[in-house]
Formats: sequence, C-alpha cells, structure tokens
Amino acid sequence: MFIVSNFILALADVIHLALTLYMWLIIARAIISWIQPNPYNQIVQFLYRSTEPALAPVRRILPDLGGLDISPIVVIFIIMFVDRFVVATLRQMAM
Repeated sequence: MFIVSNFILALADVIHLALTLYMWLIIARAIISWIQPNPYNQIVQFLYRSTEPALAPVRRILPDLGGLDISPIVVIFIIMFVDRFVVATLRQMAM
C-alpha cells in the first residue's frame, strides 16, 4: 500500500505546483495589464492565452465595476481554495 500512498502524495505535490504556477501566471498578467504592453510580444500573448480560459467565465459572472477588473482576484481565491482543499485531502488520503 505504500506505493499507492507515495503516488497520491506525488500527485498532491504536482497539483500544488501546477496551481501555484498558474496563480503566478495570473498575477503576471494582472501586472502586465497595468503598463499597456505590446500585444505582439510573445510573452504577453502567452500570458493572455494561458489565463483567459479561467478569467473569461469569471468576468461574465461579475458585475461591471466601471473598468475595474477583479476577475484575477476571484480566480486567485478559487485557486487557493482548490489548492487547500484538494491537496490537503489528497495528502490526508495518503496517510
């Protein structure tokens, strides 16, 4: 059974790492949006393409706040909740 336990622990660590990386991508996109970047820059295009699938549905749900986009904050809270809930659950299952 230790093999299954180690697999679940490794899976929890990989999920935690992926969620943390995605959270930093969203933070980078939010910071980049403050400075009017070149839309043809490959890094900017990557940030927009990789984060838009998570931000767009949240933007549709949130009310219009007069140009203030709080969808990155909401998505970061969701990521933090999923990280704390799913990863903690997987780690407890492995024990």
